[in-house]
Amino acid sequence: MPRTESRNWFKSSYSDNGGQCIEVSTDLTAVRDSKTPQGPTLATSPASFAAFVAGVKAGEFGTV
Repeated sequence: MPRTESRNWFKSSYSDNGGQCIEVSTDLTAVRDSKTPQGPTLATSPASFAAFVAGVKAGEFGTV
């Protein structure tokens, strides 16, 4: 797995800083919990991540 500790991470502009958010890397398609940045990451292909985001926007996973 690629190293993730030196990546450029960002939170969504929709994050309200309530601690319930994820961070995404700009130079690797990886996701992590923003409360524990030293914790595990989920890395995936750019195409898979784009399909996931499209599914979320289309409501394929219901509402939260």
